[in-house]
Amino acid sequence: MSHFAHRCGIHDSVREAACLEAARQIEASGIERVRTGWCDAHGMLRGKTLMAHAAIKALREGVGMVGTLMLKDTGDRTAWKVFEPGGADELPGFAGAANLMLLPDPASFTALPWQPGTAALRCQPWFADGTPVPLDTRRVLQNALARLAEAGYGLKTGLEVELHIYRITDTTPQLDPKQAGWPGLPPAVEMIHPGYNLQAEAMSDMADEPLLIVQRTAQALGLPLQSLEIELGPSQVEAVFDPTDALTAADQMVLFRNSVRQALRRAGYHATFMCRPPFPHIMSSGWHLHQSLVDLRTGANACMRAASAPDTTRTDARHTLSDAGAHWLAGLLAHARGMTALCTPTINGFARFRPNALAPQSVIWGQDNRGAMLRVVGAAGDSATRIENRVGEPAANPYLYMAAQIHAGLDGLAHQLQPPPASDDPYGQGGEQIPTSLSEGLAALQADDALTHGLGADVVRYFCRLKQSEIDRHAQAEDKTDFERREYFART
Repeated sequence: MSHFAHRCGIHDSVREAACLEAARQIEASGIERVRTGWCDAHGMLRGKTLMAHAAIKALREGVGMVGTLMLKDTGDRTAWKVFEPGGADELPGFAGAANLMLLPDPASFTALPWQPGTAALRCQPWFADGTPVPLDTRRVLQNALARLAEAGYGLKTGLEVELHIYRITDTTPQLDPKQAGWPGLPPAVEMIHPGYNLQAEAMSDMADEPLLIVQRTAQALGLPLQSLEIELGPSQVEAVFDPTDALTAADQMVLFRNSVRQALRRAGYHATFMCRPPFPHIMSSGWHLHQSLVDLRTGANACMRAASAPDTTRTDARHTLSDAGAHWLAGLLAHARGMTALCTPTINGFARFRPNALAPQSVIWGQDNRGAMLRVVGAAGDSATRIENRVGEPAANPYLYMAAQIHAGLDGLAHQLQPPPASDDPYGQGGEQIPTSLSEGLAALQADDALTHGLGADVVRYFCRLKQSEIDRHAQAEDKTDFERREYFART
């Protein structure tokens, strides 16, 4: 008998075996509840908690979800008037808050280490007729990777993520019904370390309890955590992960953010991936995305060259990078302004782009220079040679962040673009500047033909409308700090 997964065209013997294994694990482990979650446009997990028997059924039949969940801005306002005639004409299948279906990936079954008897399944949304929802951001990355594979490459990425962790001192502001709002307030907090003592051992010991929770949560989930470090800012830390393929890394980023927030909250801590929490003397958090091309025929690092190109110096990309790597670098530079809003998608995040703050300002690359937007790391003959994009913030949707790299890099490969010489003056005057606001970033994205074609015009239009709703509400807010406290610090 045909079921929903069959009608979607993705169910085969391998998936059926995975469904049987997930059901076995649910029953053998005494799992009572399964959280079925999918990643929205803002990188946040949403979903339903199913009882064990319902979760087993959903593996093949899916579970319904209201379509407007995909149409929410960062404040959970629906950005389209779906109940008005013509209000959702640009979004076929969404009028009237019609139902979508979430279909779990049975291979993603994971027991949650902080909640006994509870597991999670990663899902993707489908239309009720079994056709994929093209606005699903995970599918956007899957489509980008398919295009990259047609060119003979895969993408390997490493996550280097900064965040802030605070100790909760009072939940009254957040949970007092008399102070409820839309969005609501965060809890009252204090710092876990005073900062301004980068990677100090004493600071690590002071913050040991929350860092241990992060470590054990990540490891119990099978995430390839490499290190936890004290960052420069007050209460700021950094998590670094071993590199893996791009889709796996994006999935891991979503799982990491969601999981550590919940595990820390249960222990009395508030974790935020907001770029600049609403306190004085704060240091911005970035998400530095390390990337290298993989030759799909050999599995080798396609950004590495065996020996430096003749007559080149360290200021030449081909001194370090292969020809393909240099084209990829040039593509990232050519589309840097267009991709910025996908890498830094909040109003708050654009305040990070300031001089001498280990954050970029200009569209440049540098040889192992942390002030440049793109940092080339490695050397001829070094299998770890890679490009680090430093423009992202940790609240970004990882699927869109990585898809932007792919479409920009592919354009560089297709047109054999050549990068300019490396810069050793990342905060100098006169170069092309990264957009200085979310509005400017959206305009640059809409004007970028290669990104619009690669991502899809409908995806770009969808993303920009969601972000414009956020911009409009911020402009109307009398207290901009309170807006960011509620919109980002409480929820991001």
